[in-house]
Amino acid sequence: MNTKKVLSLNGVSKSFGHKQVLKGVNLDVYEGQIIGYIGPNGAGKSTTVKLMLGLIDGYTGLIEIFGENIIKGDYSYKKRIGYVPETAELYENLTAFEYLTFTGELYGLSSKEAEVKAFGLMKEFGLEAVFHQRISSFSKGMKQKVLIISSLLHNPDLLFFDEPLSGLDANSVMVIKEILAKLAEQGKTIFYSSHIMDVVEKISNRIVLLVDGQVVADGSFEELKMQNQEGSLEDIFNQLTGFTEHEEIAERFVNLVRGGRKDE
Repeated sequence: MNTKKVLSLNGVSKSFGHKQVLKGVNLDVYEGQIIGYIGPNGAGKSTTVKLMLGLIDGYTGLIEIFGENIIKGDYSYKKRIGYVPETAELYENLTAFEYLTFTGELYGLSSKEAEVKAFGLMKEFGLEAVFHQRISSFSKGMKQKVLIISSLLHNPDLLFFDEPLSGLDANSVMVIKEILAKLAEQGKTIFYSSHIMDVVEKISNRIVLLVDGQVVADGSFEELKMQNQEGSLEDIFNQLTGFTEHEEIAERFVNLVRGGRKDE
């Protein structure tokens, strides 16, 4: 394993009002790792990511990225980061060319360099014909591909992907999974958050499970499988989160849909 530390959280806690969302999170992430960051809704996953990105503050503990304490106010580390949020607000009145060129320039690329690179990446996704069309005319999957391209234009060393496969068809999902694997081979570090357990299981070489603001599991899928004696990541997730009522809830739900009738 590469021992070059890219990201470190030490005793990180965060509260919103009287609600403590993170409770002393400790985590070291190394170069070339694909971290599957999972947990139930409200566990604190998005809060963790936003803290690391510097989008929110007011936490206790220490966060270091590329060996630097991010609280010092030197934001140069952000030039080495790519981010695909779960819900993004694109400038949909712009064309893909305008949006991607603008994004590239923000990260220090020249206008021409950003244009050439963006067009090449759009072409690989089969979107070259819509390069000069407004994003407002794009499907959800097309918009998602533009977001992914914008996160990679500047060749970042650390990627934060929050549900990056949203809206993508099966073929596109296969392509993105291969892209992530090849980026990791090149030493890129990928922090990947998703609720799609089978995808996290397949692409991650390390899985971190957050429950109620605390890390309750950390290891490869095989390690977690051995520790918990469960077959799939979904089974492990359910066991560690204590959620076992899915069948009963589903049955009650369907009975209500049917008008409260039960099979005789």
